[in-house]
Amino acid sequence: MVGTMALLPSFIRSPRMAKRPARPAGRPPAGDEAVLDAPDDRLSPALVAAARGEWTTAAGLLAATRTAAEWEPRDRYARRLAAFARSRPEWYEEWRATAPADPGVLLVGAQLAVDRAWPSPARAELLREVSPLITAAARADDRDPVPWRIALDHARGSRAGHRYFEELWEAAVRRAPHHYGCHVAALRYLAASWHGSHRECFDFADRAAQDAPADSLVQALPARAAFRYLTDGCGPAVPRARLDAAADRAITLSGRLPAADPVPAEVRNKLLYVLLRLDRGDDARVQLRLIGPYATSFPWDRFSDDPLGHFLRLREHLETAGPGPATAGLLTALTGPLGGHGGHALAADH
Repeated sequence: MVGTMALLPSFIRSPRMAKRPARPAGRPPAGDEAVLDAPDDRLSPALVAAARGEWTTAAGLLAATRTAAEWEPRDRYARRLAAFARSRPEWYEEWRATAPADPGVLLVGAQLAVDRAWPSPARAELLREVSPLITAAARADDRDPVPWRIALDHARGSRAGHRYFEELWEAAVRRAPHHYGCHVAALRYLAASWHGSHRECFDFADRAAQDAPADSLVQALPARAAFRYLTDGCGPAVPRARLDAAADRAITLSGRLPAADPVPAEVRNKLLYVLLRLDRGDDARVQLRLIGPYATSFPWDRFSDDPLGHFLRLREHLETAGPGPATAGLLTALTGPLGGHGGHALAADH
């Protein structure tokens, strides 16, 4: 198994808002509200229109990303639109009926089908029925790596073998060598294939980050490997120096990205957790300021059924606790029958 995978190249919900607890006098202002999973300025009108039952704004948004080869935003938007369609499908169904060959609707449909199958105990069997939808999305635009990211997630969920996964991976990176979503999908596959063997995940993430441009989200991949290690609770120990190096690389990336912006919010929220686990309180406070009001479900839904409230509690702790470490209860993952996450399906599970 190890020998086969060594062949790999080195390579929604609607937002919620909450008032934060009262800030002690003299503390630097951090805004009076926090928002969970806020859409950016391009996605927001599409979600508003979809809530009214209109699909043309979403179609135009995805068409614009395809024309401009904006694959990272296209991936984010497809995920969020599919998540919205899962609870409010009317606009999507009308879109599919009106323009069934639209590459955008094919992409959202493939993501939606995977999302619907994922929580089921019969996931592997249900996902096998989804394959034609992913194929149709991939054929709609041969340049687009996002259907291949969906295919990588699909392969993990359907327990596909390494050789097939490698073929998908090669097709994905041929289209976009530094596509973050595809790299995350590969990292998750490695973790699922070798549960507890975090060295392979770190090796893959480090090689990918070293090969990626300085402003690529792939620079945050080692920190994601660190997050998985810190929340997994199994396997041999990873040296502290490697964890710190992963965090440092993500800190450097975060400093290159706009502050208080919803686009890099998930990377920063995840990094905040890693820094807290490493007792790097000063660095965590810097990331908190860069996060601003933009909380994300991942990673806080791993630790609470109320991820926004959990973020607010962590933020209050960092503002009031001085140099002390976060309390253990704020950093302890939920446990339950489905993969150690309280038995509920999580938005970032695939």
